[in-house]
Amino acid sequence: MQWTASGDVNLQPMSDEFYMALALDMARHTQGQTGVNPVVGSVVVREGAVVGMGAHLKRGEGHAEVHALHMAGERAAGSTVYVTLEPCSHYGATPPCSKRLIEAGVSRVVVAFEDPNPQVSGRGIAMLREAGITVETGVMEAEARQLNRKFIKFITTGLPFITLKAASTLDGKIATRTGDSKWVTGDAARQIVHTMRHQHAAILVGVNTVIADNPSLTTRLPVPGLSPIRIIVDSKLRIPEEAKVLQAGEEGDQDTIILTTVDHGNPAKQQLLEAKGIRIIPCGEGERVDLQAGLKQLAVSGIPSILVEGGGAISGSFLAEKMIDEVQLFLAPKLIGSGGKDSFGFIGPDMMNDAITLSNLQVTPAGNDLLITGTPSWEG
Repeated sequence: MQWTASGDVNLQPMSDEFYMALALDMARHTQGQTGVNPVVGSVVVREGAVVGMGAHLKRGEGHAEVHALHMAGERAAGSTVYVTLEPCSHYGATPPCSKRLIEAGVSRVVVAFEDPNPQVSGRGIAMLREAGITVETGVMEAEARQLNRKFIKFITTGLPFITLKAASTLDGKIATRTGDSKWVTGDAARQIVHTMRHQHAAILVGVNTVIADNPSLTTRLPVPGLSPIRIIVDSKLRIPEEAKVLQAGEEGDQDTIILTTVDHGNPAKQQLLEAKGIRIIPCGEGERVDLQAGLKQLAVSGIPSILVEGGGAISGSFLAEKMIDEVQLFLAPKLIGSGGKDSFGFIGPDMMNDAITLSNLQVTPAGNDLLITGTPSWEG
């Protein structure tokens, strides 16, 4: 329930949802920096006052509950703790949070949703209840699941969460008939794209994009952001030796991985690239990279999320193989007519009823452009 006070300030009565929303907001701001771990926020409340807050900041470091309990100190005894994901029950890089909550003497724990990780999956909640702590679950569960959709996909399937980003004119083109693509969208949209890069573990493009545009694939924001691992799909190792994505230093020193074929036909180029510190992953014995095999190997390497930001060919390949979990499409109020390059280069269905349908649509203004976000439906 919400009500409006004078001055159009939206207030929310104190409730489990009120405090869980605060925990979710803290978790939301750590996207991109927790590696394969989920983003989690926690709030400690005693006698109506917030006495501790925390978020999981980095893989291998303290979890959200630990930071919040540390802030609360002795005031944690008898408190209610809100946490956006079930507290862990196993020893990993850090001790179990459920044990820490029991030791702190909290009275009640409110959990947004049960951890999908098989190592936890209800065990943390059971441990708390066995210790006599009241546990409530399902508070703002939908919002918490949406926030951790990348983690859920990765931990339940062993594959990275794939976001497809594209920028198009109203008539579905990403470049003019001469190949000019700078810029389809405006500054506001491009800043959002850099935030997307910050929030993904890796960014993927095809070698044609590298050859045509020579991008750095770094994150450039008004304040420093995290630059993702760069992944290049290059079946024949055609990438130019001087490409920015192969360089370290000012242009960005994050890792670069090249997905290629087993028989790419250029062993000398592979040796040269590996000497530069570039990781080469052969995946596919045919003429083209086996993207499914590549994604499995990337997941094993600890990459939980990928932003596909290539041209029409690479975007079309991912769509054709039904490997996209979320579409982020920027639409610019421009028309460039026939001859321009299509946004998605794949052979579509014969019937309109078989078109890829997006659900859970969100439309967000981005300066003069629009950002349309949706989830593809892959039934059938």
